[in-house]
Amino acid sequence: MRSLPGRIFHGWMLASAALVLLFIGLPMLTTLASPTWEVFVETLGDKEVMASVWLSMSTSAIAALIAFVFGTPLAFLLARNEFPGKKVVESLVDLPIMIPHPVVGIALLGLTSPNTPFGRMLQSMGIEIMGTTTGIVAVLVFVGVPFYVNAAKSGMESIPRRLENVSRSLGAGAAATFFRITLPLCWRYMLVGMIMCMARALSEFGAIIIVAYHPMVAPVLMYERFTAYGLQYSQPVAVILILVSMVFFLLLRTLSLPKGKNS
Repeated sequence: MRSLPGRIFHGWMLASAALVLLFIGLPMLTTLASPTWEVFVETLGDKEVMASVWLSMSTSAIAALIAFVFGTPLAFLLARNEFPGKKVVESLVDLPIMIPHPVVGIALLGLTSPNTPFGRMLQSMGIEIMGTTTGIVAVLVFVGVPFYVNAAKSGMESIPRRLENVSRSLGAGAAATFFRITLPLCWRYMLVGMIMCMARALSEFGAIIIVAYHPMVAPVLMYERFTAYGLQYSQPVAVILILVSMVFFLLLRTLSLPKGKNS
């Protein structure tokens, strides 16, 4: 490797980078350019499409809020404590990222089936999972919460413990220290985690079609239109989803910049 000429090395680096960018960018650009302006405007006026996009965005936002409320304590526990089985807990948090997504749908339906004690308890409370918005949110929390927990955990680990120790030494309790020191210092990580959670939830398809094919979220509607009518009617929906995803990740990149570099 020491004898590898510099030009060959740099050529390999540039060629590989260009190939990866083309592999990602060309399908996106082709999809964005495929629908005519008239068809795209017609799609924007389609109430079914707009309802599915709104359902995707609203349920994804709800999932991100749930992840924030219930994932923050878990992130803090993992960031500030060492305990037996911590690696097992961290692996369990990451598991929804790795397992095939239809497995998520099967697992949730198995848990909430009327044949299980938990399912009967939900039914007694009037909570339905199969074919409901509640079921969609449950799926999206499952697949999105690891992204929030890991981002929030990284933010909390970046805060020097001495700051929290000083707060405690001055008489502040654990709760006051968390809300006055930890939370203000890692809010950027937590917000990025919520955006990542919401972006991941927005893209979910495999688990949703098992738990709740109806009401249709945007990826399910796009799939249905593709199977029924082909590319011509599915591509405009794909364009909308690409644009929404681009907005999310522009926000993500902006918020993840260090202070003073956002402009």
